[in-house]
Amino acid sequence: MSIRVFHRDEPTLRLPLISKDARFVVWPGTDAWNANMNYVVLEPGEANVPHIHEKSEDSIFILEGEGLAVDYTNDVSLPFHAGCVVHVPAGIKHAIVAGSDSRVVSVGGPAPADVPLLRKIGAIPEDAELPDHYCVDLSK
Repeated sequence: MSIRVFHRDEPTLRLPLISKDARFVVWPGTDAWNANMNYVVLEPGEANVPHIHEKSEDSIFILEGEGLAVDYTNDVSLPFHAGCVVHVPAGIKHAIVAGSDSRVVSVGGPAPADVPLLRKIGAIPEDAELPDHYCVDLSK
């Protein structure tokens, strides 16, 4: 395999769990298992469904807008604005919330790819064989 180029307007998966406009651009469906790049637009007041990446860290670069990063595990809400990066450690229940007057545009996602979550929502078949280079041991 060699270098490839993807475009945000040609995603191979959309995920309403994240937002009405969550585009998975680089993910296991494009044969990228240890990197992930999503393009997400949250309309004013829109929020992710609270979720956990058990074995992946989530990094979200805010391109536009402002809102709150909500950590449900530790009962903390942190404000962010364009230019900030939100980092979520593995195992933290979280959501991103757009401000009531602000559309939020971001790129990023869990790394490595969150295979358990993708299996749970049916984006990856339960019996899909993981490549040898996938860096997480899911047997634990």
